[in-house]
Amino acid sequence: MAERSWSFSKAFRSIFSGPELITDETWDDLETALITADFGPDVAESILEEIRAEVERHRVTEVKEMRRMLRDAIEERLAAYDPTLRLSERPAVILVVGVNGVGKTTTIGKFANYLRAFDKKILVGAADTFRAAAVEQLATWAERAGVDIVKPQQQGQDPASVAFQTVQRAIDEGYEIVIIDTAGRLQTKGGLMDELGKVRRVVEKLAPVSEVLLVLDATTGQNGLAQAEAFIEHAGVTGLVLTKLDGSAKGGFVLAVQQTTGLPIKLVGQGEGISDLTGFTPHVFAQQLVG
Repeated sequence: MAERSWSFSKAFRSIFSGPELITDETWDDLETALITADFGPDVAESILEEIRAEVERHRVTEVKEMRRMLRDAIEERLAAYDPTLRLSERPAVILVVGVNGVGKTTTIGKFANYLRAFDKKILVGAADTFRAAAVEQLATWAERAGVDIVKPQQQGQDPASVAFQTVQRAIDEGYEIVIIDTAGRLQTKGGLMDELGKVRRVVEKLAPVSEVLLVLDATTGQNGLAQAEAFIEHAGVTGLVLTKLDGSAKGGFVLAVQQTTGLPIKLVGQGEGISDLTGFTPHVFAQQLVG
């Protein structure tokens, strides 16, 4: 993950730049910081209890040592989930899912650009055929990333057939990784999940699906997660991508969303540029979050 200063670490900055010794006020400030950073009440309470127990056990009195304990506690929780992308199959097929408006299509362009840095031959499939704008938007991002794209042959083409054509071309022409965009909204949730299931079944006639990545907008927090519950329940999601994880986001959501869903975060988007999507590294993130 790119090295940068995460502005949401300011939630903890006042605690660790204040008095050198731990006081009752330090504990109050830490609890407030955890809640403010959107860890959620359950996770915040669990971390607070762990740090209190550690401080008492080791008779710690200095705030800087508490800071190290907090960083270690967060990292340990983050590292409980494996962020490794499973891309060993050839072609490795990735389905990207999520509600409209979370940055799904732009994320695919950034993801393709990220993978190109590893000298992979990548093909993108525009299977969100219900939105003409999505197809054109994906084509623009694919061009920016320098990767090829399979688009619908006519407007409203069956998404599963576009996905099939994409994987077939990948097999025929030796592409290593296939990234397929999917619909984010239909008239009914059941209809959307049926459509995603159909896409998967058709793709698997040609190649296994390596990853199903769910894109979430980090700025929407728990509300965004609630919107995506149907995908988690029915779409066979294997990992999460958090977009807009910048100064306007609350960093604790990263840990909260993993513990809530039981799914690893595999990629994080930190800005608007094509290079602003990277892999997720728990150790680095914990350091940058706590400061």
